[in-house]
Amino acid sequence: MRAPVGCRSLVKLGGFLLASVCAWYLGCLFAYIIPEDTLSTAFNNLQNFAERPRIPVPPPKRQKCDHWSPCPPGSYAYRILSGGGAEKLAKICFEDELLIGEDKGNVGRGINIAIVDYGSGKVKATKFFDMWEGAFSAAMTDFIIKAPEKSLLLMVTHDDGSSRLQEDAKKAIAALGSKEIRNIKFRSSWAFIAAKGFSLPTDIQKEKINHSNRNKNRYDGWPAEIQIEGCIPQNLTS
Repeated sequence: MRAPVGCRSLVKLGGFLLASVCAWYLGCLFAYIIPEDTLSTAFNNLQNFAERPRIPVPPPKRQKCDHWSPCPPGSYAYRILSGGGAEKLAKICFEDELLIGEDKGNVGRGINIAIVDYGSGKVKATKFFDMWEGAFSAAMTDFIIKAPEKSLLLMVTHDDGSSRLQEDAKKAIAALGSKEIRNIKFRSSWAFIAAKGFSLPTDIQKEKINHSNRNKNRYDGWPAEIQIEGCIPQNLTS
């Protein structure tokens, strides 16, 4: 049999009053047991902690050519980024200097090439060769062949780098160590770095390719851009 509503209300009221009395008693007991100066010290410590000046965390240090980690001392940093779609143009960075890119105004459709003197790390020449319109394959072959000894050649595509690429140019690039130049197709993203007159270490990124595939393309008609980056020791002799 359920108790009347009035009785239940009285029980709740009694419980509330009992809890209030207990809380008041415990508060008085703690105030009596804990010295006043201890409470003041604790409060002041909290206040001082809140007012303590915050030391700002410095942002991560930017590395050459936007590497994630720095190159060892006595080495060159490089980063080669292919074009992506119609709007994202190719870039070649060497020792934190943009050699080819939109900001330099020297990037174009086809194959972009930068020649760097290995001894000084300074750029000697940059040029792009349109492989969609015109006949520039022979000129590119001549540009590559005439690169001085002890040079680094950094190459990258933007848009199409294959349609008018002739056999002589493929031979010249393959002679520098390219394994993918004969596999390049319409609008393939391709990046390559080579040395003339000496050999690069085997453990660095030298070449990468990504073919256009309508089922996998990041952009409408274009594959995703690709990049290679790494560090080249400055004391290579052969």
